[in-house]
Amino acid sequence: MRLTAVSTTDRILPAAIGQRLRPIAEKIDNMLFGRDNAAIAQRITVFAFLVRVVSAAIALISQVILARMMGMFEYGIFVFVWTAMVIAGNISCFGFQVSVIRFVPQYREQGDMERLRGVIYASRMIVFIISTVLAVAGLSFIDAFSDKMPVYYLLPFLLGMVLLPMIALSDYVAGLSRAQGWAMLSLLPVYIFRPVLILMFVVAAIWLGYAPTAVNALIASIVACYLATLGALFQAVSHTPVEQKVGPRIFEMKNWFAVSLPIFLVEGFYFTMTNADVLMVGAYMKPEQVAVYFAAVKILALVHFVNFAVRAGAAQRFSTLLHSADKTELAGFARQTVQWMFWPSLFMAVIMVASGDYLLRLFGGEFVDGHQLMGILALGIVARAAVGPCESVLTMTGQERICALAYGITLGVNLALNVVLIPMYGLIGAAIATAFAMVVEAVILSAIVKRRIGFTMFVLAPVFKAMAKA
Repeated sequence: MRLTAVSTTDRILPAAIGQRLRPIAEKIDNMLFGRDNAAIAQRITVFAFLVRVVSAAIALISQVILARMMGMFEYGIFVFVWTAMVIAGNISCFGFQVSVIRFVPQYREQGDMERLRGVIYASRMIVFIISTVLAVAGLSFIDAFSDKMPVYYLLPFLLGMVLLPMIALSDYVAGLSRAQGWAMLSLLPVYIFRPVLILMFVVAAIWLGYAPTAVNALIASIVACYLATLGALFQAVSHTPVEQKVGPRIFEMKNWFAVSLPIFLVEGFYFTMTNADVLMVGAYMKPEQVAVYFAAVKILALVHFVNFAVRAGAAQRFSTLLHSADKTELAGFARQTVQWMFWPSLFMAVIMVASGDYLLRLFGGEFVDGHQLMGILALGIVARAAVGPCESVLTMTGQERICALAYGITLGVNLALNVVLIPMYGLIGAAIATAFAMVVEAVILSAIVKRRIGFTMFVLAPVFKAMAKA
């Protein structure tokens, strides 16, 4: 007999209370066991959020340990290079880590196995080739301009280029796994296994007598990334049904690139924008300041994960609803995701900022200067969450180009403000620039959804609608 929320409330609670809680219990049961698309989306969202919460805890613990062992200077170098490689790896996917989420369910629903096999094979090869070419170009660039770079960044960035292809491939495997509905495989290798392995290898290296430097930490990261990524790729291939691997393939490269290019711009702008502040701080300030800023951002990462969880669960659902005749259901589901994103984000932001001083002290007493930064950044994060996953709605409904333009404008605002404010106000200037850019992003994306798709994505929209009717 399956244990359900309804049976549990009926068994352990008084009848009167059980009756009042029954609607909530039924919603929980539907989310856990339902087979409709909405239930699946909710289930993936909840699982993604739980994994990211655990991942955030692991990341926070590992970053605290690394900061304590390496010191501010070496830790600042490590996180600067790591952030740059994560951005480069995401860009190297050329949008295919997201476009497969659109194409795979579409071809599977249509029974078009030839194109399904083609897009799975081609996208994997494209990501690997582009990331490898970009890594080689990066090595050449570093060699050509080595005299222009601070000497302490040279070897770390050379090692970073070795990391790049595996970071890109891991992003692609995560996207393919989401497209196939493999929630665990889409999340665990990148957000659990990889950071745990990095920490284990760094600690082991120091225990064996190696110096706690950024170079040695990056070498450990290379080993960890290759193990986690190749293991995930092997699992993805093993999980793929035989009919999706064996048989004739049809390659629609022109169509796939036409869809992936705007997504590439969207994802590239988005990912660069969410990490631009760390890069700009690294460009203008010393590694010690990068360390402080990164610590503040890392603590607030748990709030960002609400955004990620909702996007992970909703993207496939948006794609499915796009191909249905009932657009009212798409609007209703989109508005629902706004609530999923905003209220948990607000709650998490308040908790993180309130405990920020204590959490920063875990990194070291010199990191407490980041507390004020957390308050500023949290305002921007909450403002962005108020419009929900607008970018997923636009990407999955064929509005990739206008979404890319919106992100391009927002990134331009972010970079321009960082250039102006960092020299004037230091880390506070970087935080203000990033928070303001998030507000700009929210306003633009919500306006585009309203104009192009026809419904409003804003957390207070139902309240305003009710007031207008009153």
